[in-house]
Amino acid sequence: MHIAVLMLAVMTMANPAWAGATKPVKLVVLGDSLSAGLGLPAQEAFPQKLQKALRAKGIEVDMTNAGVSGDTTSGGRDRLDWSVPDGTDGVIVELGANDALRGIDPDVARAALTDIVQRLKARKIAVMLCGMLAPPNYGAEYAARFNSIYPDLAKTFDVPLYPFFLEGVAAEAKLNQADGIHPTADGVDIMVGRIMPMVEAFIGTIAEQRR
Repeated sequence: MHIAVLMLAVMTMANPAWAGATKPVKLVVLGDSLSAGLGLPAQEAFPQKLQKALRAKGIEVDMTNAGVSGDTTSGGRDRLDWSVPDGTDGVIVELGANDALRGIDPDVARAALTDIVQRLKARKIAVMLCGMLAPPNYGAEYAARFNSIYPDLAKTFDVPLYPFFLEGVAAEAKLNQADGIHPTADGVDIMVGRIMPMVEAFIGTIAEQRR
């Protein structure tokens, strides 16, 4: 009897209380080609690999890849209602890379992301933002205006922010495909490994709020 109790205590310590929940947490990754997995087999895309990594830790999630290659923040906003179905618990927002690459006015991107966060919160859906950094070719002023969008929104709406989605992979030739922009399968593995602690905390918050 004592051994059984001890084993139960050890198991409880090894995993968060919510990790073994029978009802999976429903997550949507609302993004562009970086999450859609452009140039990779479907199972190598970021959302699929993130789901696999979470399940390996005993965290049951139902992950939907709502990445659309070429999408901007405005495009994500325009398809928000059908990309994020009712019953979704949380959305990881990964948008903005195409805005920055095309030099779209940061005010336009800010307004679109603001609308996305506000509409999801109004639906009682948790939000996690993935930040993006502008390339240097549009100058320091553009970069400053663009790069500030994500921390500003995270603070305003009190949502978690992963500062740079491509952290550890951007500008690393061996971790990117020939275009130098989209990560290889190995690059996606690094991205998943780096973002995992924040995603685990995000899921944990959602699971606690369900109780």
